[in-house]
Formats: sequence, C-alpha cells, structure tokens
Amino acid sequence: MMSSTSKNGVENHKTFDKSFESWLVRQNQDLDELVRASKDENTNNNHASLIQRVVNHYEEYYTEKSRYANDDVAGMLHPSWLSNLEDALLWIGGWRPSMAFHLLYSKSGIQLEANLHELMRGFSSSDLASLSSNQLEKIDELQHRTIREERKISESSAKVQESVADTSTVELSHVVSELMREQRDVEEEEEKIKRNIDKREEGLFDVLKKADDLRLRTLKEILKILTPIQGVHFLIAAAELHLRFHEWGMKKDARQ
Repeated sequence: MMSSTSKNGVENHKTFDKSFESWLVRQNQDLDELVRASKDENTNNNHASLIQRVVNHYEEYYTEKSRYANDDVAGMLHPSWLSNLEDALLWIGGWRPSMAFHLLYSKSGIQLEANLHELMRGFSSSDLASLSSNQLEKIDELQHRTIREERKISESSAKVQESVADTSTVELSHVVSELMREQRDVEEEEEKIKRNIDKREEGLFDVLKKADDLRLRTLKEILKILTPIQGVHFLIAAAELHLRFHEWGMKKDARQ
C-alpha cells in the first residue's frame, strides 16, 4: 500500500495542493450560500438540503484526502499546503474533533449575548442561542463519547511512534550502521528497510483514517442534534474559523 518514493511524495504534495485550493474555493462558495440561507428562517426544507450538500462536500474532501494518504501518509500528516501555525496546532493531520464542541458553545454564547435583550422581552431565537436543554444534553453526551474516541486514537498514534524503537528496527539500524562503518554495500538490507518503513506507514495510515472518520462523524452527529437553521449557523461558524485561520497563518508565514 505505502509504496511511494520521495519523488512520488513530492508529486503527491503538488497534486493535493491543488485539491486543497479547490476545497478552499468550494468552502468559500458554501459559506456565501449558508450566509444567505441564514437570513431566511422559514425554509427548513431548503436549509436541510443545503446542509446535506455542504456535508457531501466535506465527505468528498476526506475521500480525496484518504486517496492521497494511501500514497504518502507522512506528507498528509505534515501538510505543506498549511501555514506553520496551522501545522503546529494539528491533531493527527487535521482539526481535533472535540474542538467542534468548543466552536458550538462559543458561537452559541456569542449569539445568546447578541439576542439577550430580545430573549428577555419574550422573543424567541432560531439560531444557536436557542439550544434546548434536550439538545444540550445530547451534545454533552456526544462530546464525552468523542473525547473517549479521541483518546483511543491518540493512544494508537503513540504506539506507532513508539514502534520506531522496537527490537527489529533497533537491530536493523545497527546492522546497517555496521555495514556503513565497514564501507560495505547495504543493498542486501534494502528490502528489510523498505518492509520496516512500510509497516510504520501502514500504522500511520490506519491512525489517520480513524482520525478523519471521527472528524467527519462528529460533524454529522452535531448536525443531527441541531435544527436545520441551527445547523446552517454552525456550518457558517466552522467555515469562517477554518478559512480565516488559514489566511492569518499564511499571511504570518509570508511576513517571516
């Protein structure tokens, strides 16, 4: 599975750079449509279909990401198309799933504060300021479940990292070092080296796939709890945060 050479890895990065740029363009288009939809609170069917289209775009992005990771998983875990700041804040090649709940609560608090005067006068709100006690209970349960899954994936990632120092790798590194000291050809060991690296990459690919699956599943599960118009507001907040943070990071890199 993990059979890319260094050259293929470079080509893979260049190709996914374009895919990521296309994703940014699509996300900006989705954001514009979501903002327009948020101003009309009385078309739940239209909101639901829009949400499904946006979710489909997320699914397409992660499908494409998985396809490229199959050839160059290390590159996907250290993406060149992101800013240094974004890269430093990554959790296994992407956003931490539990961050979605912090986003939801932050946006809900902001909208609650903005609508507080009207709510105190008895008016209702249809955005994230109007989360019901039942919704909050479901969100809390989902958050705890997501954090447990995050921890399991983090533990799996740690095991792959620790495996670099297992007996077979330590022994192989010693054998190759001895051959190099003796100025002998290491070609006989190349197949062992390849198998050793392939094994680590397969472990990394499995961890990345689980992480991306949890990211997408968390997004979908949150949207199931929210009403269609609330889902529109949540997706707006998610797109705005991603797009603006990417821009801020890239501008910071350009100044350095």
